[in-house]
Amino acid sequence: MPQRMQTPWTSFAIDHTAWQAIAENVLPSYLNTCRWFAGKARQQAGFQIDTVHSLTGPYYLLIVVVSYLDGEPERYLLPLAFVTSQTQLNDVPEKGMLTEATFGTDSGWLIDAIYDEGFRNTLFKHLLANQVEGAITFQKGKGLIASDTVTSRVLPVDSSNSALVFNEMYFMKLYRKLFGQTNPEVEMVAFLTETGGFEAIPAYAGSFTWHQPGEQDVTLGMMQRMVANDKDSWAMTGDYLNDFLYAVPNRVFMVKEDVFEKVALLGQRTAEMHLALYSKTDDPAFQSEPFTDEYRTFLAGRFTDLLERRYDLLVNNYGRLDEQAQRLAWVFMEAKEMIDDFVADFKTRELGSCRTRIHGDYHLGQVLATQHDYVIIDFEGEPESTIAERKIKHSPLKDVAGMIRSYHYAVSAKLFNASETEGIDPDKLQVVSDRWYKLIRDTYLDAYLGTFGSPHPMFYDNGEINYLLLIYLLEKAVYELGYEISYRPTWVKIPLKGIVDVIREIEKLQPGGTHRQMASAPLHLV
Repeated sequence: MPQRMQTPWTSFAIDHTAWQAIAENVLPSYLNTCRWFAGKARQQAGFQIDTVHSLTGPYYLLIVVVSYLDGEPERYLLPLAFVTSQTQLNDVPEKGMLTEATFGTDSGWLIDAIYDEGFRNTLFKHLLANQVEGAITFQKGKGLIASDTVTSRVLPVDSSNSALVFNEMYFMKLYRKLFGQTNPEVEMVAFLTETGGFEAIPAYAGSFTWHQPGEQDVTLGMMQRMVANDKDSWAMTGDYLNDFLYAVPNRVFMVKEDVFEKVALLGQRTAEMHLALYSKTDDPAFQSEPFTDEYRTFLAGRFTDLLERRYDLLVNNYGRLDEQAQRLAWVFMEAKEMIDDFVADFKTRELGSCRTRIHGDYHLGQVLATQHDYVIIDFEGEPESTIAERKIKHSPLKDVAGMIRSYHYAVSAKLFNASETEGIDPDKLQVVSDRWYKLIRDTYLDAYLGTFGSPHPMFYDNGEINYLLLIYLLEKAVYELGYEISYRPTWVKIPLKGIVDVIREIEKLQPGGTHRQMASAPLHLV
């Protein structure tokens, strides 16, 4: 239904009547068609335009508050433009059109401003100039180079954010769902580029934020340098697993030497990322910290809650599992008391290693493979965690555990779901899978720890490295278990095998086990 406003478009920032009309008549139907709107499945109670920020154009940045019958409200960013010519409208896809409208005597369409070239160019020029416009502050990064010309386009991807490209050199992520503090991805990328000097990421080119007096700034967008890449490392790992897969039915174990070289390089780049995050700084958000009682309590509490929920889920779904998964599940359930004691021990165990900011959601899909190297991306952290939780400092071994689990998934998914291996006994297939995984894991870890050198203040000793890696590997595998039980029951054996591997190592720490050997041995035991 066309909207008619008495005042001109240039007065929209102060026309609260127009705000209310659009909030009530346009936003409910429009936002529920947007891929980036996360509230579709919740019972919505109302839409309100809370704040409108003006940018040269005029363009407007709307802060939309969505209320629900249950739970907390959410805030979203909606850039708005008003176009009056058919030529301008031709470049706007249907998903970018809000409604026909009249402002004063001018008729046209309200559109999502990302589809307006003038709006995109305004963002770019404001970043170059470190512009401050009202409560919106633009900050240029070291990765942004001055340019007299600007070309721009919208990437045709549907995700939780919007993606813009400038001069085919820069990639801007426009954050749609807003949080009450600076986005952790912006903090991480800016620190790694500007302070840590880490080059294996798309360089920080700038960001813009909304300044709220007395509150933390809210990140609205970030720009980085674009990088040429062949594929992500999950796809690349799948490619070099194909050679291995095709040899398995012929009882041939084959891993090419360049596979080990690529894995070792990723281990090195991972360590370099963590060394950059360990850089000396006056910023308390990035200074390294010890393992405090507060952190121990937080992690143990979160882990205990996760374990209880996964135990219950596993028991309730045990009958749905195949024979191999049931055997693994039984080991897990039988070891419940031992695992509980292991987690409880973490709360009091003396630890001399450091905690820093980390990637937080590190796996093969977060690493792009270039022709001869890697580029690490997506520093937003764990998707299901709060913004505050994503900024908590952990041992960098939490990232390492994530990558190790990703390699385990890669080989298991390939071997257990391929037509080439259908006739092979699952237990024999597990043995072959374990051999590949352990070789790759040890290659990755050797390169990772070798890059740090020994001793290094990040890690107290080999025994502590092993212990912490067990904690984070177990946490990761238990977390994975919930998704597989709920959505891919045939894959449940993958996280269960990871859990059982850790249980076997925990057994060595029990009285009469091999604790002394573990404490002094190289890191090839997990």
